[in-house]
This record gives sequence, structure tokens and C-alpha cells, in this order.
Amino acid sequence: MSDTHSPLVSVLVPICNVEKYLEECLESARMQTLEDIEVICINDGSTDGSLGIINSFVEMDPRFKVIDKPNSGYGDSMNKGLEMARGKYIAILESDDFLEPEALEYMYGEAERQELDVLKCNFWLYWSATSADRLNRHDVYFPAVSTEMVLMGVHRPVDVPDIFWAKASIWSALYRRDFLDEHGIRFLPTPGASFQDTSFSFKVYACAERAAYSSRAFLHYRQDNEKSSVNNPGKVFCVCDEHAEMSRFLNEERSDLKPALDPIRAKVKFFNYRWNLYRLAPNLRVQFLERFSAEMREEIEGGNILRADGPFERYGFSQGEIDEANEIAYESDLYGVRSTLEGGGKLDTFKAYLHAGGFPLVCKVIGKKLSRR
Repeated sequence: MSDTHSPLVSVLVPICNVEKYLEECLESARMQTLEDIEVICINDGSTDGSLGIINSFVEMDPRFKVIDKPNSGYGDSMNKGLEMARGKYIAILESDDFLEPEALEYMYGEAERQELDVLKCNFWLYWSATSADRLNRHDVYFPAVSTEMVLMGVHRPVDVPDIFWAKASIWSALYRRDFLDEHGIRFLPTPGASFQDTSFSFKVYACAERAAYSSRAFLHYRQDNEKSSVNNPGKVFCVCDEHAEMSRFLNEERSDLKPALDPIRAKVKFFNYRWNLYRLAPNLRVQFLERFSAEMREEIEGGNILRADGPFERYGFSQGEIDEANEIAYESDLYGVRSTLEGGGKLDTFKAYLHAGGFPLVCKVIGKKLSRR
């Protein structure tokens, strides 16, 4: 493949110290039934044998290219891959995952047939054969997009925003490259950060005029990589950086979309922050809850927490969610104790509130219970 050739699909593979899984990943790209592709391997300062594995594929197959750079993080790696890409469409393949052979041929065909900005597919949760659990089930189908969403056909996500609360899973999709370039859609290049698919996914669906979903699954999303970022609870505020980028994008680059998308963005934040809070160890929850509380106050007082009725039925908050957001914002001491309780009797609950805030907090809890009768 010459340097001037424009392939049908550019596959971006961000790589950092993943030699254990990398050969399987790259081989799945090499064996795609859609042959007119390029595979851009971005080596982010690996110190293991990853670069050697990449170079062996570059020598074997001219469709493989390498960007070898000092470690600068996932977002910067992906942006450098996007700068180098020449394909009509962009695919993303994480270096510990792998694709079914017909993946790109199917996605390219559907994207072309429907003239899409983005096509989103479902995927498989994958465990290696050596995993002790999962009852020897290597793959479990994950419906990131529901049957109802698939049946929408081609649509504008801002008008039907269900995809905004789906798992970002940016690697089970195909993106038209000139669409990404036209709207300046790139990753947040924060060194050492995590969750960097969050703002990228939001920007894609915010700007897309023609999106569609498929119930087909081709990507095997590895669950047992002990080095995966989802297993690193120390990156407490990375998700907050992503949401700050989403706000910046609406304020500075797409103010025309801000009225429609601010309530959607606020609901995505509520779900993401709540999920992140409960995945953290109890000693880290206190730090994160302070940030969560402050930002929920901003969203409530900014008028972005809308009730799910009438025109806001598809993206508003249920009454339970509104109550929870208010408690996080204005009574985080109560919410914080509840987030650390995992069952137990009344005595255990009483002790937890007493330890956290003394008798004033216990009295507040009792007062709230009595007011609800």
C-alpha cells in the first residue's frame, strides 16, 4: 500500500505494555475479510516486548504502520493516530481485544449503504480460557444498543438521545473520518488519564446527523486484563476531566447545541459519577463525593435537572433520580454514609451515621424519616 493510497478503513490500535495480548489483537486486524485497510499501531512508550511484536507485523504486512513515541497517554495516542489516518472511516481496536474476521466488512458496508456518520454495534464480554470464573463461558453478549434503538434506523441522536446513556464502547463502532475532522472531534490528551472515551463519544453523538445501530457483535472486549484502566481505582477524578471537556465543547465549539444537550449532558454526568462513586474504595469515596456534590449543585441551580415528562420524557430524571441528585447536592453527608453501607441491621446503620456525623446527623436522618410519613 503506497503512502498516497486512501484505504477504506483506518484501524487505530493504541498500545502500552500489552505484549501478553497484542499478537492476538493485531492478527485479528490482519485477517479481516475487508482487505483495503490500514492498521496504525500507536506505541505509547511501551517498556515490554510490545514494539517488537508491532514491528513483526509491519515487516509482514505493508498495511501495518507504527507511531513510536514516549509515553503521553491514551488521548494523545489516539489523536496522533487520527492525524495519520487516511481511511474513509475510522475504527478503534484496543490492544487487549480482538475482532471477528468479518467485522470491518460488515460495518463498512452498512455505513456506506446508509451514508452514516457513525455506526454503533454491540459486542462480546470476553474472558480468557484461564479465567477461573464465568463457568467456562468465554463470551457473553453485551447489548450496548437495545432492539428498540436498532429499529430507530438512521436518525439524529440529539433528537432521540438514548445512545447517550449507553456504555461508551467506542471500539465497537465505525466513524466517518471527514465527519470527525469537520467537527474537530478529538480526545482529551490528559497524560495518565482514564475514561477518555467519555467525551469523545459525547461529541460524536452530539454532532452526528446520521447515526444507526446494529445488534450484531464482532468485538471481543477482554475482561480479565489485570492492567486495564477499569481496574485502577486510583484515577478518582479522571471522569470529572472528561465531563469538563464536554461542557467546554458545548460552550466554546457547539453553543448551538447547548440548550438541547445540557440536560442530556447533566444526566450522563449523574449516571457516570454515581457509577464511579460506587466502584471506589470507601476511603476514596469521600474525596469524590465532595466533587460530585458541588457539581450536582451547579447542575440543579443551572436548570439542567429536568423531570422526565412531556417533551423531556426520553432524557429527563425520574422522581427518584431527582431526589437522589438533591440529596447528593445538599445533603451529601447522608448520601455518603448510605453509599458505604452494604446491608446490616438497624444497629449497624445507626452506628454508621453516628460515626460519620455524630448525633446531629442521626437526628437529621430521623427527621427525614418522620417527614416522609
